Parts: sequence; structure tokens; C-alpha cells
Amino acid sequence: MLITLALGVTLIVLLFARDVSRSAHGAANPQRSENRSFAALANTLLTKENSFNGRLDQLLAQGTTLSRAVFAARLNQLDQELSNWITAADQLRRPGLDHHVNETLYRITLTRVAAYQTLLGDVANALGLPWSTVPVVVVINPVATLENLDQQWNVDRFALVKEPGFVHLDTTNSSSASYYAAHGLTALVQAPNLALVRAISIGAVRVSPAPLPAPTGDLLLPPVGLVQLGVSVVNASYDDQPVTLTIRVTPLNNRGVAFAQTLKTTLGPLGAYAFVPKLIHTAASERARVVVTLSGAPAASGKVTAETYQMEMSPSGNS
Repeated sequence: MLITLALGVTLIVLLFARDVSRSAHGAANPQRSENRSFAALANTLLTKENSFNGRLDQLLAQGTTLSRAVFAARLNQLDQELSNWITAADQLRRPGLDHHVNETLYRITLTRVAAYQTLLGDVANALGLPWSTVPVVVVINPVATLENLDQQWNVDRFALVKEPGFVHLDTTNSSSASYYAAHGLTALVQAPNLALVRAISIGAVRVSPAPLPAPTGDLLLPPVGLVQLGVSVVNASYDDQPVTLTIRVTPLNNRGVAFAQTLKTTLGPLGAYAFVPKLIHTAASERARVVVTLSGAPAASGKVTAETYQMEMSPSGNS
């Protein structure tokens, strides 16, 4: 009787153990899949972050060999990547995983983005480069923050090693922050090819109606009552450059009326702009001096910031 009872209890225990094992196995399969999928996507993000760090490290170390425009372009390219990290990390927050590792990755990524944005802004400001990015979070000391984040992540990244899937998450590297802390920006700021050299010029002057054939500097026009000028200006420096264009028309033979207009704008880095002044009232047989002056910075090499023309209107066919 006791033997039969013992066998019955043993059978119940075995059946219960089998059911528990099947239940646990069934629960582990989706969890293992979730952990491995998260790890694959998270490591892709971490690889991008480490690649970013390597390129920033190289830019800080070798930036003195680049032109101002090329350096600025590469700095902007790095800056534009950062917001994508936040999007990628946010997409990994669900479903929630053991030890909240995906939420931890999101918070660390958010802070890392803000620290890098602050650091890039410091570089741009030191060189006087145009910069508009505002960090997602204010970071007082981006270098220390990036180094601390590396240490924190180097602990948190092992959260899933013993969970279903036994996944490993990659480490992060902020060697660029260490380089910044050790060397600063002195070499970049003192590099002649990165220095801000302001330079502008008059690109072209267009006259409507089109002038008749005449020597250079002379505007021989048909006897019309209105003349339209168009003046294109160029910013030869990599910086935002305010400019002022002044046009003066002074009659020389008591025909026509004097004209003056001042126009202003701000040219973007290496940018150009076309000014279209008001119509100029003219008279048949008028002779006048037209002076176009651009101010705001020195003339670019081989270019001019002032043009003077002798304008002559043809006689009217009725005179």
C-alpha cells in the first residue's frame, strides 16, 4: 500500500515538474527572441556611436589640415547624426526587458547626445562658425559626462548576459572627449586655414533694358523712362556676413533726377544674393553717374566692392 502511494506521489511530482518545465520553456522562447532582437539593434546603434566618436576624434586631431569650409561641413555632418540616435534608442524601449536595460540605454543615449551636441557647439563657437543646434539637455561638463556614461554603460551592458538568449551588448568609446580634455582647441583656433577671414564682392550688375554696345564702364541705353538695376553680391568667407548695398545716380546734364537707395541683408557662408533696387526714373539724352557700393567687409582677393558707370540715355526719336 505504501509502495503504491509512493509511486502515485512520484508520478504526480513528475507530471507537475514536466508541466512547469514546459511552461518555463514556452516562456523562455519569446523572451530569448526579444533579448536577441534587442541586442542586435542595440549593438547597431552602439556601433554608430563608436564610429561617430572615431570621426570626431580624427576631426579634432587633424582639423588643422582642413579648410574652414571643409571643417565646418564635417562638424555639421556629425551634428546631424545625433538626433537619429534618440529616435533609434526610443524605438528600443518597448517591450520592456529584464533589468530595464532598454530604458537605461535610452536615458544614456539621450544624455550622450546632449553632451556631444554641447561639445560640438563649443568647437563651432571657438572657431566662430555659424551654429544653431541647441542641446536636448543642458550639459555643464560634456567631457566628464561622456566619460562617466562610458563607465556606467560598461556596468549596465551586462544586464542580459545571464538572461534567456545570453546576449552581450557592446561597450562605448568616448576617446574624442578625452582628446578634447587633454589638448583643448588651441591648435584649431590658431590654425591659419581655419581662421575667419571676412571677404565680400560685387558679383555682377545687370541692367534692364540691356545696354547698347559701348566701352567698358559706359551704359548706353535706349531712351526709356525707367531703368532697372540688379546687383548680385557674394560672401567669400565661411560665416554669416551682414552687407549693405548703396546705389546712387547723379545727373550730369540737368536732365533726369537724382536717385539713391540703401539695401541690407545677411549672406550665409559662401552665399550669394541678388539685390533688386527700385526703378530708376530717367530722361532722354540724360547723362548720369551711377555708383554701386557694397560694404560690410573687405573685398575678396581680385574682386571689388564698388563699381562706377557713366550712364547715357539715347536721344528721343521725337526731338
